[in-house]
Amino acid sequence: MPELPGMGGISGDFGGNFFKPLLICDTNTEFLAAKIRGDANIPICTLQAGESHKNWQAVEAILRSARDAGLGRDGTFIGVGGGVIGDISAFAASIYMRGCSLALVSTTLLGMVDASLGGKTGFDLFGVKNLAGTFFPARHVYMPMASLASLPLPEWKSGMAELIKTAILDSDNFLDELVSLAAAFPDGSFSGGFPPDFASRMLTSSAALSRCISQAVRFKGAIVEEDPLERGGRRVLLNLGHTFGHALESTAGLGTISHGEAVAWGIARSCDLALALGVCPPRRAERIRALLSAYGYETAAPHPLMGSASGDFMQALGSDKKKRGGNLSLIVPGEKSAQAVNTAADSFMNTISQIIGI
Repeated sequence: MPELPGMGGISGDFGGNFFKPLLICDTNTEFLAAKIRGDANIPICTLQAGESHKNWQAVEAILRSARDAGLGRDGTFIGVGGGVIGDISAFAASIYMRGCSLALVSTTLLGMVDASLGGKTGFDLFGVKNLAGTFFPARHVYMPMASLASLPLPEWKSGMAELIKTAILDSDNFLDELVSLAAAFPDGSFSGGFPPDFASRMLTSSAALSRCISQAVRFKGAIVEEDPLERGGRRVLLNLGHTFGHALESTAGLGTISHGEAVAWGIARSCDLALALGVCPPRRAERIRALLSAYGYETAAPHPLMGSASGDFMQALGSDKKKRGGNLSLIVPGEKSAQAVNTAADSFMNTISQIIGI
């Protein structure tokens, strides 16, 4: 099982002699950053953990730490953590002195299979998920499987949703692999919620888990290489479940529900939309929803966290970053992978209102 990288190895990857790093972590991963630093005299910027702290103040704290440490444009920001730390560390690196080097040590499942790949950076602004951001890929990404041993259950649940999303886009064989992972548990399902020993059982099945992570990395990596700045083509398919999911996160209050859980609910809504539009065979849509339910995700509409804020949800949906020409593009499952549809017609928005239960 890959261990945490040491500063010597990271320094060597960046050429060694003129390596000037800043370690960036949060209160959950500070102990991992300390292990990576070892005895080296390297500054650490520790941020508050959680989506609610993915804001401009966090970015400013990183920039201040870099300035106080005397880093120049030849400095290297090293983000140690999950998706939040990765996104804001990368954004700060993209604007510090017009861009410095970046490495990411991804310590969560979500970070490994999604957030650390593709070069997207950003932070939440005005209550909108990732409203501000840039494209700035890391020069090196490290994925120490050993860090997953200390991953709390909500983070496992968040990451598994992104694995399911990737499997839907990739192949039936990938979906079969996720079904087999569930077999590590006596009832073959987590429908009652992720049990306390989920992490240990997953890591006991580390060969299968590693295969799933590697498959997700290969799949997303190939798509990103085709379209690094998301100008069109297949990369848009990676947003499956995200438009609905981001709107749910904003409506519930950023940080109230994990990104992965919101995406899982969004995938279920995308299945409903695909069925309404006749672009997905019912058997495939049912298989996807059954897999989401087996992993214990909420799939019913409306989501319990929406409450009476249906108007807020539709407003958040309309603010999605993926709008083009005033129309909202949504990704829905197709017969094999997925496809994009857009909201050009009023009847389309009526359909959306129905499938989200308002």
